[in-house]
Amino acid sequence: MTPSGGLDPTRRREVLRQSWSVGVATGAYGISFGALGVAAGLDTWQVQALSALMFTGGSQFAFVGIIATGLGAAPSAIATAALLGIRNGLYALQTSQLLHVRRVRRLLAAHLTIDESTAVGITQPEDEAKRLGFWQTGTAVFVFWNAMTLVGALLGNALGDPKRYGLDAAAAGAFCALLWPRLRSLDALATAALAIALALAFAPFVPAGIPVLIASLAAVVVALRHGGRHEQPLSAEAAGSDPTP
Repeated sequence: MTPSGGLDPTRRREVLRQSWSVGVATGAYGISFGALGVAAGLDTWQVQALSALMFTGGSQFAFVGIIATGLGAAPSAIATAALLGIRNGLYALQTSQLLHVRRVRRLLAAHLTIDESTAVGITQPEDEAKRLGFWQTGTAVFVFWNAMTLVGALLGNALGDPKRYGLDAAAAGAFCALLWPRLRSLDALATAALAIALALAFAPFVPAGIPVLIASLAAVVVALRHGGRHEQPLSAEAAGSDPTP
């Protein structure tokens, strides 16, 4: 730390490097969203608007995935996208305590509150590094995600069905990478296992998107079973490890 309380230049570079590395990596699979969006019947501008205004990858993928199933899918698409977006509001309860912003900056912070910006921000040890990590990661993801969405939309129009290239699996892979490091307690593992079981059990019998809504009940069941007690990590080593953004 510098005498004035600011970040040491070396530490600042570390945070910037981490933030923009996450931004590039996350933005890269925005290409799959762009391709899937046009394959689902949206035009390039509609796909781009979703990335710029909705800007929460899981909700975007869920929305276009359900829209692709055909007529009458809109209510299910909206409900599923909204449910997945709720997590960002929960993140905001924590990020608002470290950012301390008002008015326009508060609105901007809300828009940039996503998995990656929250993860990079809250895992920094210094308060200033937390704020720097949040803003830089959110900005980096926004820039690269929207740029790659446009590339994906243009390529999707040119190349046809993105499933031929495995782009439809990119989102699932990315979410597994984000989720896996967070499964560090018995409660988290139980919730994940029950959610998978519910989704697989109902998928053959209900419209697309509904299994996701049903799977969310897993968290309620686990929470009620344990009466709201705090999770215990699987091991002391896991408790001390940082989550991977």
